[in-house]
Amino acid sequence: MHRFGEDKELDIEFPCDFPIKVVGKADEAFEIEIFTIAERNDPAFSVEKIRRNQSRTGRYSSVTLGITATSKEQINTIYRDLKSCELVLWAL
Repeated sequence: MHRFGEDKELDIEFPCDFPIKVVGKADEAFEIEIFTIAERNDPAFSVEKIRRNQSRTGRYSSVTLGITATSKEQINTIYRDLKSCELVLWAL
């Protein structure tokens, strides 16, 4: 299984656009929290770089954050922050 940051062959040129998909319960608090994480880690983050989808039942929301990645460390920090957020079910 590949884990981001562990593959030495993975070559990403920075800076670059880096989409991160985050899923959680369809709740305003979920979106506020993940936007806060994105803004804290990407000064160029803008709500205009967001795509939203709701599940068929409306219980869950998936949000794709358009991050301007500047380093692997930055990406790892964003994933770590998302993983520690209780409102996030998963992130890709």
